[in-house]
Amino acid sequence: MRLRLPQERPAAPPTGYKIAYPVLSHDGTRAGFTGVSLGGGSPYGVLDDARCAYGRRHRSPARFCDCGFHCLHSPAEALGLTCTGAHRRAVMLEVTVLGAYIRYERGMRYARQRVRTVRVGPCGCGRTATRFSDAGWGRPGWWTVAADCGGCGAGLGRPGVTFAEFAERAGSVTVVTEPGGRSAAPASVTELMAEAAMLQARLDWFQGRLARVEGWGD
Repeated sequence: MRLRLPQERPAAPPTGYKIAYPVLSHDGTRAGFTGVSLGGGSPYGVLDDARCAYGRRHRSPARFCDCGFHCLHSPAEALGLTCTGAHRRAVMLEVTVLGAYIRYERGMRYARQRVRTVRVGPCGCGRTATRFSDAGWGRPGWWTVAADCGGCGAGLGRPGVTFAEFAERAGSVTVVTEPGGRSAAPASVTELMAEAAMLQARLDWFQGRLARVEGWGD
């Protein structure tokens, strides 16, 4: 006897919550997201279809596979995933579940989604984030970005985009920031951090030249 799952006919598409890493294409013209586990190798857009992560030729979500988009029913439970060290720099997405889906106790696995809201936590320094900056890692063709207060990333020379620029390149999506526990860095602090980074770079250059001169003396 073939097992048949119960079917739902909701009046409106379900809403779900998940965490992801925001990404920018290598040329900076497109923005999207990547998953934190199984789907981490395949960036997706604001409106996108799920594809089998194992390369199998079937529609997602298949009952005999764990492919498809995944989300949780509770925003608090999704936000709690960012407490782990591996996911501290992830953002929380509010998504509309489209197409076929399989409902579980804590969430859903489904075929198509639209990202409606991107909830961004504070910068690593504790201040309220004002932009996304290069996180220092990525995937072929895409570089991962993370919340930045505007001073930390700039002081390290990391490129970034404002939330408005990210939303424009991603599509129709709303970016919401969580308030930080520290006040925003004043402009003078940001300038000092940038100047310190430049001085450190020049010091490294002089040290390299000095090492070469000492080597010639030998």
